[in-house]
Amino acid sequence: MASVPATALRFGQTTDNALVWSFRKNCAIRPGQLIGVFAGLSVASLSVAMAFWFQGATYVLPFACLEVAVLAIALVLYARHATDGETAKLDQNWLVIEQEIAGKRVENRFPRASVRIEPLADSDNLIEVSARGDRLEFGRHLRAAWRPLVAKEMRFAVRGVC
Repeated sequence: MASVPATALRFGQTTDNALVWSFRKNCAIRPGQLIGVFAGLSVASLSVAMAFWFQGATYVLPFACLEVAVLAIALVLYARHATDGETAKLDQNWLVIEQEIAGKRVENRFPRASVRIEPLADSDNLIEVSARGDRLEFGRHLRAAWRPLVAKEMRFAVRGVC
């Protein structure tokens, strides 16, 4: 692949033999840190409930257990999507798009010679990547205002304009 000047790319990065656009969900807390937060909240809630239990308020502990269970469900749902992201990798012959959603990784390969990249007018302005009847929406973890710019940059890179 021809060397691309660093100034030509605003959103992508050059590697040894490819151009890469990588977008991840803005994750405030990693799943590993989440376990510590959950443990601390659970211990605090159950400790207070146990103190009330020993004072004779027997209904506090079951409600505290329910609270911890609901918190666990909410945190599991959050953790499933905390590492979601999308990566597009352009080499000499292929545009490879990897999407990770809820821990499942899907890879789609598009031949560089026939790929089309266009911002969609609907679907919250996602980027449509298509080739030979295959179609994919890209850019879920990217600001809506930046999607047309990324689509333009990717389109120029596919055509070798960069």
